[in-house]
Amino acid sequence: MFIYRNIFIPLSLLRGEYVYLMPAWIVLFFFSVVMHEVAHGYAALKNGDSTAKMMGRLTLHPVPHIDLIGTVILPVMLILSGTGIIIGWAKPVPVNPYNFYNYKKGMIKVSSAGVLTNFAIAAILALAVYILHFIRLHNTAAGENIIVLFTALISINIILGIFNLIPVPPLDGSNLLSMILSDEAAMKYERIKPYGFFIIIGLLMFGVVGFIISLFGNLLYRILFIGFAF
Repeated sequence: MFIYRNIFIPLSLLRGEYVYLMPAWIVLFFFSVVMHEVAHGYAALKNGDSTAKMMGRLTLHPVPHIDLIGTVILPVMLILSGTGIIIGWAKPVPVNPYNFYNYKKGMIKVSSAGVLTNFAIAAILALAVYILHFIRLHNTAAGENIIVLFTALISINIILGIFNLIPVPPLDGSNLLSMILSDEAAMKYERIKPYGFFIIIGLLMFGVVGFIISLFGNLLYRILFIGFAF
């Protein structure tokens, strides 16, 4: 079993000969999205805000996190369209930054927590793939299926992480950028918030998101599998 040259290849396999793995992948994809949101809530709690905890959102139970558009409609449409890019989001975890011990540091930690969680999931799964190769299970049918599933999950977590770093509201990257900018520049930047969703759709339509994910996603993917001969 080989490791794929491009992060989008494992995802395309799920629409091909490994389509029977799609249901398991969808469940684990949603788990990755939920983990992203729970990480925000946990980071907020550590920085002084217990809003997410009080509202019962620090849970891996899927129901409280389902967002009709981001969790169901958009991912399904992208899967069926065959674009090769699958993104989505769960219902945002409620955070009150005015409860943070330090507003700016708290915002940076909370905004980066979800992205770092996605990258951590990708790294853990990559380690699992290394182990499967080391114990030579990749030569078995079961091992091959697991590797296809894991590499697809690695891909989607890399994609989710990079997508959320794009500095357009309401993505995490926009909050990180606001904390870096001067107060005056941040106030001007905040004016695009009502148009954020439309900007994201436009970036998707014109291939900008795909270019960013391909450029940085493939780099991260290759770093994770640096020990393999591509």
